Amino acid sequence: MPGKRTTNIVATRVDTLILLVRGERVILDSDLASVYGVSTKRLNEQVRRNSKRFPVDFCFRLTRREANEIRSQIVTGSLRSSSMRSQFATASRRNARFLPYAFTEYGAIMAANVLNSPRAVNMSVFVVRAFIKIRRMLMATREMTTKLQELESKLTERLDTHERGILYLVEEIRKLMNPPALPEPKKRPIGFGRDNA
Repeated sequence: MPGKRTTNIVATRVDTLILLVRGERVILDSDLASVYGVSTKRLNEQVRRNSKRFPVDFCFRLTRREANEIRSQIVTGSLRSSSMRSQFATASRRNARFLPYAFTEYGAIMAANVLNSPRAVNMSVFVVRAFIKIRRMLMATREMTTKLQELESKLTERLDTHERGILYLVEEIRKLMNPPALPEPKKRPIGFGRDNA
């Protein structure tokens, strides 16, 4: 099944291209263009020509600061993106038109529609699957965090009950080790007294 293997390789590669920017999972224009088999210039031209199809929740341009943060992650190796590396190498820092676009899941689908090439249409399926995979991983992480918090809460309650029991036992043992002094019994006088006669 060579087709299935190719599908898995492409899907895995697309996963690695998804970044977190402004609290959104996005794929950058150069990476999306690479996946769709077009130039970044052509992709961005289509976005500009069809700007009404790309509201801010579909696509937005990175700020210089965001672009610099991504650039530094590429340089340190914490982010792998060969197309971003080449884009940043050729882009002028002073020229704002080279700031990349970031596409959300919906923007990536819309980009495939406006490009209208067979490859873009086919690859959009992999892009959507990659976003879904990331979303599922995040949900699983959140569920695990919630379960861990619940477990920690239950353990804390049990430990509190257990600790109270231990403290009670320690206190009782202390009482046994240091019993309170018993009152001295009244001594009866020696000999005969008037009451005895």
